[in-house]
Amino acid sequence: MGDAVPDFERRDSQGGRFRLSEKCGACVVLFFYPKDFTPGCTAQSCAFRDSYEDFTAAGATVVGVSSDSDASHQGFAGKHRLPFTLISDADGSLRSLLGVPKTLWLFPGRVTYVIGPDGVLRHVFNSQINIGGHIKTALEVVRSLSGADKK
Repeated sequence: MGDAVPDFERRDSQGGRFRLSEKCGACVVLFFYPKDFTPGCTAQSCAFRDSYEDFTAAGATVVGVSSDSDASHQGFAGKHRLPFTLISDADGSLRSLLGVPKTLWLFPGRVTYVIGPDGVLRHVFNSQINIGGHIKTALEVVRSLSGADKK
């Protein structure tokens, strides 16, 4: 933590482009999850969906990342009415860039990063099972960084 996050660019599931450096001036909540349509990942994504307005009100952009294809992301987002961007990391290069660990050396990790408006990593939450902790702590950090916790 406390280091600048390297810039990256990925195509999003709608065929658009997501570039981290274009989000300067706002917090970015980047959550990595193992797989679309699995129970834990659905619960996590829907929890971010249910808190999405809180994140945006605090000035944050929410982005979900897994190794699934754009087509899978489109189906997943549509089925669960996910209002945030999903990006594919099929080759694992984004996980590698940010150091997302595997669980039990086999499974893609479930890690949430909060990147401050200055592009600096401000918070990391790593847990496969504490789904609510990802949302709760990320929102607390975003509010703290934006000053929304003082209102």
